[in-house]
Amino acid sequence: MKADFDNAATNYDSTFTNSAIGKAQREVVYLHLSKFLKNNIPKTILEINCGTGEDAIWLAKQNFQVVATDISEKMILIAKSKEKLPNLTFEGLSINEIGKPFGDKKFDLIFSNFGGLNCLSKEELKLFFENVSNLVSEKGHLVLVIMPKNTLWESFYFLAKAKFSLAFRRKKESVIANVDGEKVNTFYYNPKDIVNLSGNDFEIISIKPIGFFIPPSYLETFFKNKLKLLSILKNLDTAIKNCSFLSKYADHYLIVFQKK
Repeated sequence: MKADFDNAATNYDSTFTNSAIGKAQREVVYLHLSKFLKNNIPKTILEINCGTGEDAIWLAKQNFQVVATDISEKMILIAKSKEKLPNLTFEGLSINEIGKPFGDKKFDLIFSNFGGLNCLSKEELKLFFENVSNLVSEKGHLVLVIMPKNTLWESFYFLAKAKFSLAFRRKKESVIANVDGEKVNTFYYNPKDIVNLSGNDFEIISIKPIGFFIPPSYLETFFKNKLKLLSILKNLDTAIKNCSFLSKYADHYLIVFQKK
């Protein structure tokens, strides 16, 4: 993965983590994740593309042993500067090299939030599933939050602005996204695509929509002063949390695999 997101690191918490939309989407992720963790208590967790460490810190505070990784050295530095927890370790590591540094160590859960895997091509995703197959313990799980091709918010938004070339951009093979001035090659995958790329070592457990009603983060400017409306949209997202068929139309979706 070429893009290292160093340019985005400085502003990432202000533009997403601490934004109204970012908080709303993360709360929905945690709603699903909390239920999963209660029913499948892992001893060890590996987070990939951890960014500035928000999720890793949250997981560590649930008393799990967490190793969190990211390709961006600046993201890791910011994550390390937040909270020192004895059960949390941060490491700089590319997703494409995720199978190399851990030797025979196994993790009960591998977690990726908010589209980190959308930086991988189909070939790289196949390699990812091959690598993590050797990292996941017997009957261990993958919990992945991915951006699909058919998000309705994006289509309606760009159609309303008469930007017709952008309305269905996620359906293209890849899109160049601007992340704080850094050009990032981005690939979008519906749940069926991910299942087909996952190989024979994993079985699908569940799929949940994230951000079907909650808008994408680039609409923060509009919604940051409309918190009541955003709260209503978050409650609607919670209400349809088990409607898996809506996942490919949301801004993200959460997909859970179990090692066979």
